[in-house]
Amino acid sequence: MVGTQQQPLQVLNALDVAKTQWYHFTAIVIAGMGFFTDAYDLFCISLVTKLLGRIYYTVPGSPTPGILPPNVSAAVNGVAFCGTLSGQLFFGWLGDKMGRKKVYGMTLMMMVLCSLASGLSFGHTPKTVMGTLCFFRFWLGFGIGGDYPLSATIMSEYANKKTRGAFIAAVFAMQGFGILAGGLIAIVISSVFRARFPSPAYAVDPAASVPPQADYVWRIILMFGSVPAGVTYYWRLKMPETARYTALVAKNAKQAAADMSKVLQVEITEEQGKSLEEMSGENDSDETSDSMRTRRHESQYGLFSSEFVRRHGKHLLGTTMTWLLLDIAFYSQNLFQKDIFTAVGWIPKAKTMSAIDELFKIARAQTLIALCGTVPGYWFTVGLIDIIGRFWIQIVGFFMMSAFMLGLAIPYEHWTTSGNQIGFVVMYAFTFFFANFGPNSTTFIVPAEIFPARLRSTCHGISAASGKIGAIIGSFGFLYLAQNPDPAKTDHGYPPGIGVRNSLFLLAGCNILGLLFTFLVPESKGKSLEEMSGENESNRTSV
Repeated sequence: MVGTQQQPLQVLNALDVAKTQWYHFTAIVIAGMGFFTDAYDLFCISLVTKLLGRIYYTVPGSPTPGILPPNVSAAVNGVAFCGTLSGQLFFGWLGDKMGRKKVYGMTLMMMVLCSLASGLSFGHTPKTVMGTLCFFRFWLGFGIGGDYPLSATIMSEYANKKTRGAFIAAVFAMQGFGILAGGLIAIVISSVFRARFPSPAYAVDPAASVPPQADYVWRIILMFGSVPAGVTYYWRLKMPETARYTALVAKNAKQAAADMSKVLQVEITEEQGKSLEEMSGENDSDETSDSMRTRRHESQYGLFSSEFVRRHGKHLLGTTMTWLLLDIAFYSQNLFQKDIFTAVGWIPKAKTMSAIDELFKIARAQTLIALCGTVPGYWFTVGLIDIIGRFWIQIVGFFMMSAFMLGLAIPYEHWTTSGNQIGFVVMYAFTFFFANFGPNSTTFIVPAEIFPARLRSTCHGISAASGKIGAIIGSFGFLYLAQNPDPAKTDHGYPPGIGVRNSLFLLAGCNILGLLFTFLVPESKGKSLEEMSGENESNRTSV
């Protein structure tokens, strides 16, 4: 008995060995601009929360500027993550049922509309403005959630196996530019308004420190997220369905061959594109046909089957847990780094600044971190992932994040003393560098490579949704945990917490756990998607 691979998979082999072409880069830009928008929309809210507190929650006569109440702050920061989690699960499942292309435009249009609506949040009271803002940010997150599994799956199914990791990483690396753009846009907008409408510090004149025009500032920053998404909408609709979905899920390898011949400029013959049904009909042996039908039936196991658990159960556990643990640490840092900067004195006390001055300085600090730590980390991954491999980048990333967080936490009193704040910021930037040259990139890449085509988008969505549970824990939990243990030193309205130092110890522990769960995830460097998922075995027949 000799095993021979079914002919329809020749179209997939053509994709695996295809030379890097212009269309690959086009796909990176089209998918990547979605991630640029995702990151901008998710992280720009952390830039404007202090401003929102001053505009809507300042108490007349208070010695300090207003801040968002704990429940409002948690809702504004976390509601988009709740929407993202829901969108990842829903659109991940829908991408496997309807196809990647059909669903891809829906997610982008939701992002465009809800970005605009977030900036137009209406009402005359703080409660109505915050309520409508949260409503639209939930649905913004829902659209963003769909972008995760679809972009990753589309890029992995278009790429050749030699550079697949770099291509998927390049899509995800656009997230770094999105974070950077959020800071830069906030700097530009705040600079323009600061020059046009100068205002004194809160300590000098509390009422005048928040000019009426400040209400436009946060709205413009939020609405700008619709621009990059809208620009790429047309090109998303023009992308053909991926060959792997067409051949392996829709069972039409001939159409897959025709699509890929056009976009990759690779000659794929009609013989190579025959459908599974045509190929099985060429052999009249009842025994062989029965064997093929049996093997094909066995290969169509579902997500909740014992066969899936046997083949991919530990892989799914590994991808979900590593993403969950990474995002607890990553989003805690990213969303609340402005609070850490204030705690170590890198951003002045709020009462010494006007509302727009404070926004400018928060944006400048976050932009510096993005420029020095976040963006380079992503592109180190792009350059090295197909050389070092996913496994070692993730292991080293988790380890170094733990080391730098402990380096911040253990001598925390040293970092908070005058003259040492710059050292703290440098150490903090390194944790972002190794998050992005590490698990923040690899947890996105690997789920798009190791699961079967008919479940790939679904499993990526589950893994990503697990990460967003971590983001919710981070954004809600760290808000309270990082409060000073002394009730007299907590932010207004917050109960005492465990402090920034102990919170950093907890985050380091999450990273160590993430390192251990990495051992459940297989290395996919240099292997075809069918080899990783076991679909090659399902397309072999006995002759």
